[in-house]
Amino acid sequence: MELTFLGTSSAVPSKHRNHPSIGLKAFGEVMLFDCGENTQRQLIFAKISPMKITKIFISHLHGDHILGLPGLIESMGFRGRTEPLNIYGPPGIFNIEIAIRNLKCNNKTFTTTFHEIKGGTIIDNDEYTIKSIKTNHNVYNLSYSIIEKKKPRFLKKKAIELGVKPGPDFGKLHNGESIKVNNKIINPDQVLGEDRIGIKISYSGDTKPSDELVEFIKNSNILIHESTYDQSDIDKANEHYHSTGKQAAEIAKRANVNRLILTHISSRYKKADKIKEEACEVFENTSIAFDFFKIELN
Repeated sequence: MELTFLGTSSAVPSKHRNHPSIGLKAFGEVMLFDCGENTQRQLIFAKISPMKITKIFISHLHGDHILGLPGLIESMGFRGRTEPLNIYGPPGIFNIEIAIRNLKCNNKTFTTTFHEIKGGTIIDNDEYTIKSIKTNHNVYNLSYSIIEKKKPRFLKKKAIELGVKPGPDFGKLHNGESIKVNNKIINPDQVLGEDRIGIKISYSGDTKPSDELVEFIKNSNILIHESTYDQSDIDKANEHYHSTGKQAAEIAKRANVNRLILTHISSRYKKADKIKEEACEVFENTSIAFDFFKIELN
């Protein structure tokens, strides 16, 4: 898995921070979480092909999180995309679909399907699950978690002892299929180790702290949490339904996450040192994201 932060500013971009968007390469796919203005150009600099994007998850319908969609879709059409694109978002996402179609974006070469989400499990397949929950912003905001489904280790030595020959039968057993060897049935549980916990990545979107979010993101390997303000502006954070770095750190600590990445930094701050310092006092394993910041997860 590879995370790339394409934009890490809040409502107003700055010289060094673009509007919000995060790319995830995993499971042979590229997924986007939010798509702020200029995301398609950030993809070029990050060397991520927009043609490989399969899914886009929108946290909420504020402009800094969605205004990159029309241009991105149009460019995909100009480049002759044929693969379908799925876009997930909160109530109101169909209005965005209508607006994009009214702009007559050149997407006739492929199907774009919008999905309205109100929380719960969005996708559940053999490789991963993606869940969402409504959190506390001044419009309907979704926080997302993507959870890897990790297969148990294949016990090669045990399989050979049971008479299984290396080759296709190894793969069948690892994928959960029973096989027959010398008139004897070998079941997967005979040659597979203990269940393994997969990687969990959570993204807050824009939100004030909430108990519901703590429960939702619990035990995440990576928590990407908005940190629009430092503590000196906590009144503004409360007024506009955002979080400070310290509040995000308190959420991370309560949820027992492994690592906290702060993003959505207000352009009022030329440097984010204070935000990071305040967060690290609560939760030491905290980093501040910057545009094109990458994280590899295995």
